[in-house]
Amino acid sequence: MNVGRIGGLLSRHLYLYQRSFARMLEIFYWPFLDLVVWGFITMYLKDAGVSLHGAVAFFLGALILWDVLFRAQQGVAVSFLEEMWSRNLMNLFASPLTVGEYLVSTMIMSILKVTAVASLMMVFAWVFYSYDMLKIGFSLLPFILNLVLSGWIIGVLTTSIIMRFGQQAEVLAWGMVFLFQPISCVFYPLEVLPSWLQSIAWMVPPAHIFEGMRAVLVDGILPVTHIIWATGLNLFFLVAIVAWFYHTFNVCKEKGMLVRVGE
Repeated sequence: MNVGRIGGLLSRHLYLYQRSFARMLEIFYWPFLDLVVWGFITMYLKDAGVSLHGAVAFFLGALILWDVLFRAQQGVAVSFLEEMWSRNLMNLFASPLTVGEYLVSTMIMSILKVTAVASLMMVFAWVFYSYDMLKIGFSLLPFILNLVLSGWIIGVLTTSIIMRFGQQAEVLAWGMVFLFQPISCVFYPLEVLPSWLQSIAWMVPPAHIFEGMRAVLVDGILPVTHIIWATGLNLFFLVAIVAWFYHTFNVCKEKGMLVRVGE
């Protein structure tokens, strides 16, 4: 790993955000809009006196944590699209930059996006709805770390598919993560799913995180089991998907597909 090459690629993407109002708007506008909509929903449920066993308390928390996952995934996948759109893929991989260095730079980029978006959403939730995300306590850190890992996994998977099938698959950079939302149980408990689907959901790391969040807010307990399961599954899937990315990259390079993707 060459720190200079990683830093150079990271700087290239940071300059894009510094010089593009549309890209900066994407970081601030959509998270704020989501927060406003779901904030009004929680206020409506609260004023209506709807009894949802603590659901009103964790809707905003679930939204903020979901956005952590979404931004972590986008930080990896959209960074690849930026190289495609600028026809820069050939320049990158004709240089001494390695696949591992490329992945590390996109993962760091996702951390920066997650930090910016999550911090703003926490502030907005506190200012507009008096919702303190920090009341989750010490569990918040492993929750966020595991959701970032899950975002990387989905982002690297998305990038592999786009690399293999080209621009026709680029819509997955925004849509892939939503395929996992129903079984991640973001806004509802896992037991509402059919029994056969619950078995699948238990193998999805974000489901453990959102179940753990509800355990903290409703019962006030530290969800150690959920955190251990989420961490173990994330590490397993991350190793597997990075290995798959290397395989896909080598196949695309040998068949000359990387040139067509970049052009």
